[in-house]
Amino acid sequence: MAMEQTDLKLLRIFLTIVEAGGFAAAQSELNLSLSTISSYVTALETRLGFSLCKRGRSGFSLTREGQVVFEEAHRLFKSVSHYETKMRSLRDKLNGTLTIGLTDNTITDPGARQIEKTIARFVEQAPDVTLNVVTYPPNDLLREVVTGAIQVGVCAFPKTVLGLSYISLYPEMHRFYCGVDHPLYHQPDSEIDIDEIRRFRIVGRKFWLGRDLKDFAIARPHATVSDMEAEARLILSGAFLGYLPEHYAKQFVEAGRMRPIRPDQFFVEAMFQASFDSNKQLDPVAELFLDLLIEDFGAKRV
Repeated sequence: MAMEQTDLKLLRIFLTIVEAGGFAAAQSELNLSLSTISSYVTALETRLGFSLCKRGRSGFSLTREGQVVFEEAHRLFKSVSHYETKMRSLRDKLNGTLTIGLTDNTITDPGARQIEKTIARFVEQAPDVTLNVVTYPPNDLLREVVTGAIQVGVCAFPKTVLGLSYISLYPEMHRFYCGVDHPLYHQPDSEIDIDEIRRFRIVGRKFWLGRDLKDFAIARPHATVSDMEAEARLILSGAFLGYLPEHYAKQFVEAGRMRPIRPDQFFVEAMFQASFDSNKQLDPVAELFLDLLIEDFGAKRV
């Protein structure tokens, strides 16, 4: 079957439906009625000659053929996006400066390694662009994106700001730790509950807006920090308990200097996102970087 422009449109709609989890869930993103969405899928099924999905009271699910079409369509549009990005960079002869903002202590996170791949691809496709990479705590990074000092910020942002767009990239797992000199270090987890933890000093992060305290129902932290290294130092002192990214704490856990407390109960998953000002027209340099970031993380703009 020869591919036509109409087929691409129908495949894009089908892809959006699957990624959203069903017809109703895809309505807002497609800005189409349920009947229109259904008619598009029916048209694609007629065009292909087989059923793609089951829909009805039992819910939405793909047929075996539908799963194959979804996977192949995903690969197709990824290739198209790469082609368009490559052609645009050849045409535009990009130059100037791209300022990227990151947060501290993420280099040990396996989930963040695609950022390095994105940077390498960006440099290959835009060799005349000067990269300016800065590191800030989350609140400061958010402020710099809002003011325009940073074109693209990558972080687990503490809040969403009206006027900024966000692209979800990867999750970062945080667990609750104590140092080797803390009274809870040698106490079995089976003997530790929230009331026991509340007897000790707990660290709070300024940028988490109390998310790290709500499980323990305390009014305010016994110490506050702005970054992971500061929190790790307080935990290692043996005087405080607190959350750390699992990948960052791993070095101290393996050295026998700290351990997670009740990892089955106390954990927080922080979603890292790329953020940019959607009220301003992105220049081609920032647009290219975002396109590559989306490709490398298999993400989409929201």
